[in-house]
Amino acid sequence: MEKIECNHLDEISECAKLVINLCKHSKVWVFKGAMGAGKTTLIKAIASEMGVVDLVNSPSYGLVNEYADSKGNIFYHFDFYRIEDPMEAVDMGFHEYLESGNYCWIEWPEKVHGLLPEALMNISIKEVDRSQRQICITKSTNGGSDGIN
Repeated sequence: MEKIECNHLDEISECAKLVINLCKHSKVWVFKGAMGAGKTTLIKAIASEMGVVDLVNSPSYGLVNEYADSKGNIFYHFDFYRIEDPMEAVDMGFHEYLESGNYCWIEWPEKVHGLLPEALMNISIKEVDRSQRQICITKSTNGGSDGIN
């Protein structure tokens, strides 16, 4: 497990660079943390560091947002907070997104636990205090269960 300390929002770009360096070899990244822990904020910073030119925001109501960088590479950002049944993700083509070969960033992965691939990166964000976060990163190769449940 790798730990990154983010002591203030001003450090988010540097933290995003560290996350990218640790996770770049996997296309599926799951983000776990309490409501308001900073999952979307970290994803915005990661997207910026990866050259995404589109506006990045939470896909809470549409379940998935698609972003592109200046080279035309596509990134998918999922937020499954509002789903009641994993079949909702299946019905919207979640497997096709995962198999696309593009980066998939997933918030609230516990809602679709059984649908996740074996190999993925777990990114857990813990709120230490109002402005400080601890980011823990682990690699999962056992069906996505490391750190998801």
